[in-house]
Amino acid sequence: MNKNTKINALLLLVVAALAVLPLALGLGDSQEEPFTGADAQAETAITEIAPTYEPWFSPLYEPPSGEVESALFALQAALGAGVLAYYFGVRRGRRQGELRATARQDSGGTGPGAGESAARRN
Repeated sequence: MNKNTKINALLLLVVAALAVLPLALGLGDSQEEPFTGADAQAETAITEIAPTYEPWFSPLYEPPSGEVESALFALQAALGAGVLAYYFGVRRGRRQGELRATARQDSGGTGPGAGESAARRN
């Protein structure tokens, strides 16, 4: 195994541990909803501190259920990951293209089509 493969395997193991350990250790068992998002926890804290608080804004769209809300969030995350992957893929492709073009120039024009340009000059 080369160095990059070892690093990737280690990172995958760390991500898996971060996902499984809270469930295996029973973190949040004492709470009614153990793994709620930060928004729900903030709302709970605000209502405890100031019960008469009125929000400044209301949501533009209120999903009919928590499952739909989770699905929309997952879709948003997938779209964001797709945009980032596309950007980094294009960037890498351009860099590789530049390296290949530089390598062809450095080799003195021995690549494909080099004979054609020499024949045109004569």
